[in-house]
Amino acid sequence: MHIVDPASSSAAAAKTLAPRPASLQGVTIALLDNSKPNASVLLERVGELLTARGGARAVRVWGKPGSSIGASVAVLEEIAAVARVALTASAD
Repeated sequence: MHIVDPASSSAAAAKTLAPRPASLQGVTIALLDNSKPNASVLLERVGELLTARGGARAVRVWGKPGSSIGASVAVLEEIAAVARVALTASAD
């Protein structure tokens, strides 16, 4: 029998967030659809608003196979190569 202590500390190292751009003007934004119901609707609307109001140059959408599955390394590398800002959404 293997007993897991839910009160133990996390072994994950603390990470810092990437610096935010001063403006979205001309920035490519990646939208990662987490496959939850209505997530694509929410992301598409946010993308439209960021383009119209924030001056983002382009918005590209990626998907992943399910909400409980992380994006593949290949998808994350592709997003990092083409976008300065990445958003994901949860919508139920």
